[in-house]
Amino acid sequence: MNVFEGKGSDIGTRTGDTERRAAPRLRRRLGRADLRAVPEARRALRELLRQWGRPGRSEIAELLTSELVTNALVHTDDDAVLTATVGPRGLRVEVRDFVGRMPRPRVPDPGESTDGRGLLLVQSLADAWGVRAHGVGKSVWFELDAEAA
Repeated sequence: MNVFEGKGSDIGTRTGDTERRAAPRLRRRLGRADLRAVPEARRALRELLRQWGRPGRSEIAELLTSELVTNALVHTDDDAVLTATVGPRGLRVEVRDFVGRMPRPRVPDPGESTDGRGLLLVQSLADAWGVRAHGVGKSVWFELDAEAA
């Protein structure tokens, strides 16, 4: 079993009781308003994507992951959990936070700063994306298809 460990993370393959191999997976808890978590999450995702072996999708995955992590930390002022899983069909990245306020893409004012473009990037570059409500908080996720690589 190939497992890479770091602060609050679980990267690698997991095996169950039946000795079958599961998809490579990253799980990392992100501290409240700790924007140092953004480059750390990108590095961990890069390692996971190396295992996936789909060149050309790494840059998009890193960009979109950075956007979701940053949004969760900046707009909720609470902890978040990043989960990324790769499989034969593609990559799924999910960032869960613990605040019920739902995100919504907005059209930024061209004269303003770069704020407000994160979900528009996710919407434009991901093969699929969405928001799922939980009892406490929500998950914002995106998928990149393996075939599109």
